[in-house]
Amino acid sequence: MTEQVNTESTLETNTIPSWFKAVAITALIWNLLGVVAFVLQMMITPEILAELPAAEQALYANIPSWVTAAFAVAVFSGVLGSLFLLMKKSISTPLLVFSLIGVLIQNFHSFFISKALEVNGPAVIIMPAVVILFAIYLILLSRKAQTQGWFS
Repeated sequence: MTEQVNTESTLETNTIPSWFKAVAITALIWNLLGVVAFVLQMMITPEILAELPAAEQALYANIPSWVTAAFAVAVFSGVLGSLFLLMKKSISTPLLVFSLIGVLIQNFHSFFISKALEVNGPAVIIMPAVVILFAIYLILLSRKAQTQGWFS
């Protein structure tokens, strides 16, 4: 009888909630949008740049390569982490941590080194804050999935 109860409680613990797949799909779409933003930034031509106000041109012209690398790590690790989250694989957690680190490095530059706040105003904080919060949420979700035995 005890063996049967333990088996049933293990199955209950390992039962993946119905919302998990929807959240993982949303995370994947969200991070794919980040890849689109990265690609668009990489494709800015001198002609497009010339159409921006001078202060914004200076921001784009002065982005160091380490910030671009952090942006790449953030979005591509986020996509892979979300894909592995959807596939219920524990590798999602370190990938999502790398993504958050990339986001934090990128935003550190934007808000403490460059003049992004000065140029774009305080409203520019909203989207990065959402990105950071969502990245943290995905890490916590991935860790929960691991501890709950939802991953194979």
